[in-house]
Amino acid sequence: MKILVQRSHEEKPQEYNIALAGVTLLTILNHVKMKMDSTLTYSQGCRSGVCGSCAVRVNGREVLMCEYKPCDGDLVEPMRNATVVRDLVVESSCVEHFNRVANTWSEGSREEKVSEEDMHGIETQSDCILCTACYSACPVYAVNPDFIGPFALTRVWRYVSDPRQTLSDAKIAAVQTNGIWDCTLCGECVPVCPQGIAPKQDITMLRTKSSMLGYMDPNMNFGGGLDFGSPMF
Repeated sequence: MKILVQRSHEEKPQEYNIALAGVTLLTILNHVKMKMDSTLTYSQGCRSGVCGSCAVRVNGREVLMCEYKPCDGDLVEPMRNATVVRDLVVESSCVEHFNRVANTWSEGSREEKVSEEDMHGIETQSDCILCTACYSACPVYAVNPDFIGPFALTRVWRYVSDPRQTLSDAKIAAVQTNGIWDCTLCGECVPVCPQGIAPKQDITMLRTKSSMLGYMDPNMNFGGGLDFGSPMF
């Protein structure tokens, strides 16, 4: 099997021929590193699809190396929208930065009965492993590097949709700038999520919630010079 890997110090992908089949990409790269090329650099962690550290792009689509089984001729590249440290390893400070900007944590709670339906939604959003696959797939970063992004926004919806949270309005306010209105709703983030989360749907729900609180899309030309980035009461 032939695997092509985009190395950070080479313009063209490096080719490796491996006599392995039916195994994961991570197994193949571990074989390459141990038996063929010790300089190859990549990240790995749990090897069980839980930590998200082995995320890369294969043939232009984000995958977890510990889950993906490659085909002959696959091209493996580092994640997009991030600075490459070396080979398939990218700088990942975006996780902390955008989560901090969007206040993606619990702030104030109360005793409240939670329906089974609400609990299911909360559990789904809580499954995010911060692999940044959605961040890599998002085309908005090409024009706005300050975009809060899919993984942070879906975590905001996790708390906003939790009836036990008391400060959800503040979280809505935090995602009005470089947030929900900057998303193009292209849906590129949805198929690459290894946890089956749909950030596009969560962002749409955040827009609906924002509208209920009086916020409006600042990109819409309503005329009159009004500031639609603030609540309208």
